Amino acid sequence: MTSDPDDDALSWDGDSEAERPTLPKGWHAVGRGSDGVDSAAVADQVAEAPPSEDAAAAASAPEVDEELEGLSTGMLLALGAIGGVYLLYTVGWLIGGLRMQAGALFLIPSVMYTATLVIAVAAPALWFAASWTLTRGARSWVRLLALIAGVVLLVPWPFVMSGGMAA
Repeated sequence: MTSDPDDDALSWDGDSEAERPTLPKGWHAVGRGSDGVDSAAVADQVAEAPPSEDAAAAASAPEVDEELEGLSTGMLLALGAIGGVYLLYTVGWLIGGLRMQAGALFLIPSVMYTATLVIAVAAPALWFAASWTLTRGARSWVRLLALIAGVVLLVPWPFVMSGGMAA
């Protein structure tokens, strides 16, 4: 018996004509080898097969009509740009705060200054996280507006006023 190597790759040892699947009623086999498919036999096998556990679990679970929507490309780009600005703000607050430390320790205790520096450095990340979670169910423009408000409010003034140079 000569067989095509392509057909051998798609079969198991011991496959016989009797073991080949057949299609359910209304289905039509297409392509080479479709003349040996018995649609009535496959329909009988499908009807006799007991439901699997996965099918039973899926049937008992409530259907969810709403699917989660992904973010649009424009919104992803805006989030990336604003996230980058927040990251730069974090670095700006750290550099600006450390440069002001010598003059500020003359007026306030070091523990107080360190605590406020930590809060100032963490503020951009906290604003981003808060606006992301609090606007979860809102429209995209509301989320974007909350993030832009943080960009305006959280400017690292010690860094900006010194021009990034040593004071």
